[in-house]
Amino acid sequence: MSSLERSFYSKTSMYAFFVVLILSISVWFSTGQFKHMDMALLGYLLSSMIFAIGLTIRMCAWLLRPATHKVIHRSFKNLRTRERKNRNLKSVFITAMENIFLQKFIFKRGLYRGIQHWLISWGCIGSFAITFGLTFGWMRFDLIDPETYQIVVFNVPTMIMPAHGLLAEIIYNGLNITASLVLIGVCMAIYRRIKDNDVKVTQRFEFDILPLYILLAVTVTGLFLTVSYVLLEGFMHHYLTLIHQVTVVILLIYFPFGKLFHLPIRPLTTAVPMNYQEKVQIDTRPCHSCGAMYSNDDQISDVKGILEIQAFDLQLEDGTFLADYCPACRRRIRVMKQLNLGGPQGNPFQPIETRNGIQMSGFGKKRSEDFYEGSNESEQTTVHGGDQ
Repeated sequence: MSSLERSFYSKTSMYAFFVVLILSISVWFSTGQFKHMDMALLGYLLSSMIFAIGLTIRMCAWLLRPATHKVIHRSFKNLRTRERKNRNLKSVFITAMENIFLQKFIFKRGLYRGIQHWLISWGCIGSFAITFGLTFGWMRFDLIDPETYQIVVFNVPTMIMPAHGLLAEIIYNGLNITASLVLIGVCMAIYRRIKDNDVKVTQRFEFDILPLYILLAVTVTGLFLTVSYVLLEGFMHHYLTLIHQVTVVILLIYFPFGKLFHLPIRPLTTAVPMNYQEKVQIDTRPCHSCGAMYSNDDQISDVKGILEIQAFDLQLEDGTFLADYCPACRRRIRVMKQLNLGGPQGNPFQPIETRNGIQMSGFGKKRSEDFYEGSNESEQTTVHGGDQ
């Protein structure tokens, strides 16, 4: 592999090359050596290849981050552990249902936000699945007779369906259905960002608003194609096709490098509960100071590894690390360091004593008589000295 890597400028360029090679082979195979290639989709095919290259570059940059790399490494290690197999599958299934399919994490922030995010998410997933399936030739429809179509998947004939049946109509209008979901969700999101003053403070046009406008342009131009074909007898259909193709190309090129990039990496979040939030592993590490259970061994080890890679020296004088302490004790250690105090005295759960004997008492506290003794003596010395 090392000799192969030296043939490329970088690992990222090598991975991008193989991604494009695999996609090209899949197109060659699924279209029957390009015999069933739809030339009307050639522009989408080229832009999809550029999208694949950009997504590979972005994924490589994301996976090279210390924290991400550590989580992925831990995931593969746990997946190979036979003892964890059952609870790994259970954790992945539960997380996929709650965080990906139902998207409960968004609904916790509000019903309105949950609905808009769910519509945009599943509308985009469905649109990408249909678009890439047709663009790469992975799926096509062969006409058997004037009344019958056959669905061909990866050049393998599958089910036969009536050309004007209910199933056929649903399949024909698949993109219209998913585009409608995206359109409703995007309009809800744009309305919220226009009317909500709290959102206006933190949002950025190029990061929060621009992707919504791009999605809006793609869905509107795509739906206008259907309106032109069905209701207007093909009026302006050719020009609308070109406009829609331009919007799709802009979306595919922008996608890997903008806010929409979270869509393909969201499924990888199933690895976090699998690695760190299992009931068997939770609360297995006691705090080095107070002994309270606060985290599991895998998470603490990964935190230490990530900080070590990033050259953060969080090792204490006694050889322990800050990650070996619970959050309460970490805060205490930081306070003690800021006060230049070597360590807690007495009960570690008592308030920290910051007085060292030189501070004056507070204004609300009566001073003891000892405080005035020194003053009285100095005054008497001054008086007697003056008399002499």
